[in-house]
Amino acid sequence: MTATLTLPERPPALKAESKNLDFYYGSFRALKSVSMPVYENKVTALIGPSGCGKSTYLRCYNRMHDLYPGNRYEGSIDLHPDQVNVLHPSVDPIEVRMRVSMVFQKPNPFPKSIFENVVYGLRVRGEKSRSFLEDKVEAALKGAALWEEVKDRLDEVAVNLSGGQQQRLCIARSLATDPEILLFDEPTSALDPIATGSIEELISVIKGKVTILIVTHNMQQAARVSDFVAYMYLGELIEFGETREIFMKPKRRETEDYITGRFG
Repeated sequence: MTATLTLPERPPALKAESKNLDFYYGSFRALKSVSMPVYENKVTALIGPSGCGKSTYLRCYNRMHDLYPGNRYEGSIDLHPDQVNVLHPSVDPIEVRMRVSMVFQKPNPFPKSIFENVVYGLRVRGEKSRSFLEDKVEAALKGAALWEEVKDRLDEVAVNLSGGQQQRLCIARSLATDPEILLFDEPTSALDPIATGSIEELISVIKGKVTILIVTHNMQQAARVSDFVAYMYLGELIEFGETREIFMKPKRRETEDYITGRFG
């Protein structure tokens, strides 16, 4: 099936793109020739029914699948402007994860202090300067709209924070390494409506500094936070376009059926 790609008249700068991306769990082909642009400093939402390949596609971007044996990529994911194919065997996945960071469905703070959670990636890089780390912690926590709430508690264990605060801490941890792309895998599904609203507001702010890919089952959330939408089904990209076009006037009947609730 050929995807329908509705591109804006004056597209923003391209940050990344997948080209004929296939992904295999063993012999099972979970992604089927997915070619899709990701625009710089924009939010792209991946929508579709459970098991359609959204999270699988997302995790290709930072090589999370490398952590499990038997998984295999074909095709490419190129980061711009240097046009590095992050899936190439010569590219270090640790470096990929510094450039492409991820926030998971459930908050996953490490059993460490708030401070050590934020600097974790920087320590992996070998950064030791205390003053540098302190500056990065403050900047990252401010970027995640958490600084004022925790600035006097940086030595406390992170698991003492509320669920919404923990998720913002995970966002701060991701921002601390200055990623180019930030991946969100249903980041609000475990949160209450107030915390969900805070995360959505935060996404609208931080996209000025980082390109965002988000998986969500919530159509209202996709409409609120995204600039572009990709509808996926059975491992294929069915339609991609600007959010208002996808929700107001989709080109494909399959997309319309999913968005209106007639399917999925």
